[in-house]
Amino acid sequence: MSSNLSKYGTRGSALALAQSRQVARTLEAAHPSLVVEEHIIRTTGAKQQGKPLPEIGGKGVFTLEIEQALLKGEIDFAVHSLKDLPPDLPEGLCLASIPRRAPAGDVCILHSSVEQYSALPQNARIGTSSLRRRAQLLHFNSGWQISDIRGNIDTRLAKLEAGDLHATLLARAGLERLGLELPPQRLHYFDEKGFVPAPGQGALALEAREDDERTLRLLHALEDEATRAETTAERATMRHLNAGCSTPLGARAVADGETLHLWAVVLSTDGQTRLFAQAQGVLLRAEMIGVEVAEQLLKQGAQKLLT
Repeated sequence: MSSNLSKYGTRGSALALAQSRQVARTLEAAHPSLVVEEHIIRTTGAKQQGKPLPEIGGKGVFTLEIEQALLKGEIDFAVHSLKDLPPDLPEGLCLASIPRRAPAGDVCILHSSVEQYSALPQNARIGTSSLRRRAQLLHFNSGWQISDIRGNIDTRLAKLEAGDLHATLLARAGLERLGLELPPQRLHYFDEKGFVPAPGQGALALEAREDDERTLRLLHALEDEATRAETTAERATMRHLNAGCSTPLGARAVADGETLHLWAVVLSTDGQTRLFAQAQGVLLRAEMIGVEVAEQLLKQGAQKLLT
């Protein structure tokens, strides 16, 4: 392979392409002689869009085929949404770089017939495929009808516009990365402590082979220390609870100077039970802070809810 060429793998959705191409541009700007080449890889999650995530396996459904290509040497690195990556990576792979995070929270997008979030009817139909979002919505209002809705952002917005739903939920980062502009009155941004994001939400993961020193060196230019600490804590909570990407768990850490604040929730699928824990410490203890919060949740009975 030419020393000035680097190949990356990505999913083929509009959002995956938008965020991976931004990574490619940033990487080429950091290394002016580098040419970054794109390889689109179809994953299990994309092949089975009609099925709910828990039915098709949950862990790794958006990453498995890309990681296989990486291990075979067909690509040099992979660009993922970090929230899609299971907490434990395949042997031989590592999180080479975590760039600066986009907004981590969730946003509720209202149908044009709904004046504002507080005006959602008692029996509103809200679309989401996420057990975490479903459980938190039902915690707010057990009368809401939660419809399983999968597909890319355009597909979800089209289903909303068709009038089958009063609202749908998306990651705020996805809307921003795609540059989608909607009327402000149709957007409700959730408070991240009241409606806790998924571990790693808003962050990207650049995955590479542990022994590929050249690629590790190239990708290090995109590393963001604060985002690394935040997501390390969040993923440590997920790992210690043995929770996958499709469980009713939310975790959010915020780096403030050298201090890291972490909070997390575990809910029953019907939203009636909500366990909350939080801790803080120095950035360098991110992993241990995550474990500490997980232990608090386990003492409250989280294991029963997660199984």
